[in-house]
Amino acid sequence: MKFSLIVCTYMRPEPLLKLLISVRDQILYPSEIIIVDGSLDTKTKTILEENNFQNLNYFLISEENRGLTKQRNFGISKVDPSSEIVCFLDDDTVLESAYFENLLNTYSLFPEALGVGGYITNEVKWEKVSENYKANSKEFYYDGWKRNEGSRFVLRKKLNLDSDCPPGYSPSFSHARSVAFLPPSDKIYPAEILMGGVSSFRKSVFENFAFSNYFEGYGLYEDADFTLRVSKSGSLFINTSAKLKHFHEPSGRPNQYKYGKMVVLNGWYVWHVRNPKPTLKDRLKWHSITLLLIFLRSTNIVTTTKRNQAFTETIGRMMGWFQVLIKK
Repeated sequence: MKFSLIVCTYMRPEPLLKLLISVRDQILYPSEIIIVDGSLDTKTKTILEENNFQNLNYFLISEENRGLTKQRNFGISKVDPSSEIVCFLDDDTVLESAYFENLLNTYSLFPEALGVGGYITNEVKWEKVSENYKANSKEFYYDGWKRNEGSRFVLRKKLNLDSDCPPGYSPSFSHARSVAFLPPSDKIYPAEILMGGVSSFRKSVFENFAFSNYFEGYGLYEDADFTLRVSKSGSLFINTSAKLKHFHEPSGRPNQYKYGKMVVLNGWYVWHVRNPKPTLKDRLKWHSITLLLIFLRSTNIVTTTKRNQAFTETIGRMMGWFQVLIKK
């Protein structure tokens, strides 16, 4: 199965190099690697010139194409017409050697699949338990595995605001449990939301769908928007045996105020992609959870050493919430 890899990058030459070295060590190697670089300098270009990678095509783009969704759409326009699958990876990920082999095998096992996501292994600690295990209020159990709950979900359970859907599916009031709540079982799970930085799609998907330019710059939740729209046309899956690590490189990210606004504004937008006409109950739940998350983030002003970041993100979230109330 011929496949292409698109990596959109911005001011991260060293993390990108680590990713490409892990790509070079793959059991299956991409037919082409398309690097779409939105950097403001030539450091990424230089590091790629100093390190040879087979089938690599590099594009340093101008201001008009800069931003995650624009860069992805630009990369799609450069894909070889004979390619069957288009893969996307964040520039701060590192793959296990069988990542592409297991990812592409999913399309053979499930011919109806329009997209398949990989599985991040270094963000959550899971524990295998018995199938009849009863999780307590501070634990999350799924398919024979358990993990600790974050404070937000502990409170959401107590307030009857938890998601009523499996991981990777969005409830009618949004605020889903992401695919990070799927366990490392090596199984394949259906989903309607994939993480964009560890995803793949049949090339035919892009005949009808593109990444939305609503999501500017960093593009938070652009992947949820795209995959929710695609999932209405066909099946999506997560293959937990297609493993990689995600290192959340701090460079290239927006400041905390802008990030806080994006969390709320982009979250509101994606909610309405999933549910264009929410009921009063759905609206009350969405706003209740949004306000709860603002409150929890504000507590970090006194509970963490990164007080300024917590303060500015809290203000950004509050401004975003006021904005959706006043001007949707």
